[in-house]
Amino acid sequence: MAKIRLTDRFIASPKRVPPKGKRGKVADSHTPGMYLVVTDTGHRSFAVIARYPLNPKHPVPRTLGEWRDSRVPGAKGESGRTITLEAARAKASEWLALIERGIDPKIEEDRQRAATLRKQANNFGAVAAEFIDRHVKGPALVELERLAAEKRKEQPDLSASDALAQVRGDAKNRALVQQSAAQGLAKKADAEHTIKTEFVQRWGIRPITEIYPEECSAAIRAIVKRGSPYQAHNAFGYLRQFFNWAIGTGEFGLDASPMRNLSPVKLIGDRVAREHTLNDADLRAVWRAAGGLMDAGAVADRRRRDRPKGDGDGEPIGYPYGPLFRMLMLTGQREREVADMVWSEVDFDQAIWTIPSARMKGGATHVVPLAPDALALLRSLPRFTAGDHVFTTTDGEKPVNGFSKAKVRIDKVSGVTGWKIHDLRRTVRTHFSALPIQDVVREAVIAHAQKALHKVYDRHTYLAEKRECLTLWEVRLRGIVKPAPDNVVPLHAARETTMAEAV
Repeated sequence: MAKIRLTDRFIASPKRVPPKGKRGKVADSHTPGMYLVVTDTGHRSFAVIARYPLNPKHPVPRTLGEWRDSRVPGAKGESGRTITLEAARAKASEWLALIERGIDPKIEEDRQRAATLRKQANNFGAVAAEFIDRHVKGPALVELERLAAEKRKEQPDLSASDALAQVRGDAKNRALVQQSAAQGLAKKADAEHTIKTEFVQRWGIRPITEIYPEECSAAIRAIVKRGSPYQAHNAFGYLRQFFNWAIGTGEFGLDASPMRNLSPVKLIGDRVAREHTLNDADLRAVWRAAGGLMDAGAVADRRRRDRPKGDGDGEPIGYPYGPLFRMLMLTGQREREVADMVWSEVDFDQAIWTIPSARMKGGATHVVPLAPDALALLRSLPRFTAGDHVFTTTDGEKPVNGFSKAKVRIDKVSGVTGWKIHDLRRTVRTHFSALPIQDVVREAVIAHAQKALHKVYDRHTYLAEKRECLTLWEVRLRGIVKPAPDNVVPLHAARETTMAEAV
């Protein structure tokens, strides 16, 4: 085999093309073992001949790539199946160095390719999706969501929440529903929302092996700085679980957690559960800022929703957030449980609101008796044709969102600040304790999980008892938001009237 210092001009010369049926080979004097191969059709490529570790007895040629003329603008290095002369020399030298160490270049290339693919697949967003499905939700809930997605393909007008509710209500899926309650984290929705909004948005395409402690610290501190230390503690726990889970699976190339040396106390401070409740004056101000019960026809007029909302001049904020805030105060249910309410969950004849298990924190269906004022509030609200949601700005198609803006408005109108929406629930539960009602009933009204033996053996629904509790609470609330001159409201009269005039 002829040997010469190869150049692009030499390689490109038509003289290199051999006669038909022949192959020309020219060794490169610059790089031992590398040579140029030219076919009778003019195809040019580089190869390396060596004793590879997989077959050390005989020299074997392997192709480096097809020649690409580096004199052509933009032609650099290796691209797909083509390679420039200089890149071929560098690659050949790398191969020979690997062979000297007893490593087969092909195996090393396969390893590097697999590592690259793993790095791409192991970005934070992809691993977070696996974590949410496998650890946060659990297999049973994931399967229920898959069935709901299939149902939506058959019924495109069906919302995701309605489809999931139907799947959960199907008797043949009862076992999956029971399993979903036992699997995953207790706060599934909160964990999923926190991981996606706080962390995936930050590091979505970043490999999880390249997330560093100082970045985790900065992400948690950002939550603290916006005034949410309690949520920061939750986020810290979710992120720590995420990295520990990824390590434990052995699937994502992570050997150590960037959270391992971080202290939540030093980073955030002591975890102090919120204890704030609204006093009677604040509760009265917030109730009035939320607006009176409205005429359904007036609310149904879309122009009403286009009017400027309360901006501090004392005007109630109106539909949809005004009635929503009042419903929170009347029932003591959670923010999203009320906000995501659909009309199909409300039975006006039986005066009950049934929240499906898919929307409940504990994964079990929850029945809320509707006392007179809550029932009257719902009857006053508009009904739209585009969807079934009760509190909506999209004609019922989707539930409301953007609570932060609504909270700012209601703060301005009411003059009450320094409280959170969840404080309404705590306030209601605190007032329950002053009612002549058993504690197990008080807890049942707000869907707090039963403990110990009650959880295992007590299957009583407490529907009548819960109705009595909420009726008595409405009496008490009525006395707060519109106190009589002597601050006494007869119970029999209170049960026959509503707070429609308490504005």
